[in-house]
Amino acid sequence: MVASFAPIYDAACKRKGGPQEVETLLARPKSPKSLAAIPDDRWLADMTRSVFQAGFSWKVIERKWDGFEAAFEEFNPTRWAFMSDEDMDGLLRDTRIVRNAAKIISVRDNAIFLEGLAEKHGSAGAFFAACPPEDYANLLLLLKKQASRLGGTSGQYFLRRVGVDGYILFRDVIAALVAAGIVDKAPSSQKAMAAVQNAFNIWMTETGRSLTELSRILALSTDG
Repeated sequence: MVASFAPIYDAACKRKGGPQEVETLLARPKSPKSLAAIPDDRWLADMTRSVFQAGFSWKVIERKWDGFEAAFEEFNPTRWAFMSDEDMDGLLRDTRIVRNAAKIISVRDNAIFLEGLAEKHGSAGAFFAACPPEDYANLLLLLKKQASRLGGTSGQYFLRRVGVDGYILFRDVIAALVAAGIVDKAPSSQKAMAAVQNAFNIWMTETGRSLTELSRILALSTDG
């Protein structure tokens, strides 16, 4: 049985100085209409940013991001789905970006993934806009299996960055889920992820809040 979210919210308020302070720290997801309006090149750009930030200094990637945009010609998926050997050689010499071969190749693979979504759904944005938050765990699984280098928190950070409603299972959130009895450790199996999703779904119904808000409140409720 999943316990009420109220004690978790109360713990967050106690740690942060009250409900007003907690509310100011919460982010909200974008609406389906806003997600659907995001051009496919921006989905590829944000995928790429999340891939390159993984295991690397985020500040370095942020400082170099204009160079990434220039080197990848603003991330048109149709263009990069057909990355040539010459393109690859040029990018490996391009000092405007971080020259990691595996991550550069992921741009091609994620462009192919997005092209497939666009062919089937009209655009990548239309696909992500139609994904229900109640099935967020399966969206993460899809990214892990069909996209490139977007398993784990890389995929979660990507989706949060673009405004898809979801949770990020970093240390403090996991600690709060463990304290609530939802899991006994960081969820790594589909069964554990299903338990996490079920808890979030129950809490969404109870509170009327988004996954994004619930995730942040969980993080604020514990010292990790």
